[in-house]
Amino acid sequence: MPHFRIETNIPSDKIPKDFVLKAVPVLAKALGKPEQYCVVSVIPNVAMSFGGTTDPCAIANLMSIGALGVEQNKKHAKVLFELVEQELGIKNDRMYITFEDNPTGNVGFKGTTFHALFG
Repeated sequence: MPHFRIETNIPSDKIPKDFVLKAVPVLAKALGKPEQYCVVSVIPNVAMSFGGTTDPCAIANLMSIGALGVEQNKKHAKVLFELVEQELGIKNDRMYITFEDNPTGNVGFKGTTFHALFG
């Protein structure tokens, strides 16, 4: 259910092949969610300018059912910005992350919703 999606102007050949595999356990630990439900995706080669330059930059979204909030997001931001800077080389002042806390009824899985599965 958690999904960390990054859109970036970095070319696909500069994205480490194992980035998404490395990122899933980081995301799962930060959110306290099982790895089997976590998704990380990277959309490279996006025509993008941040602050008037085309230096490496990104826009990201973290969607989750719960585990998000004012104080929690500060901790998530720290971990995720560190991960992106270390692995993709995007400085923390060249990316935004939006946080999206969805109710269980708004996220589908296995032909139904998480609300139907877990209440």
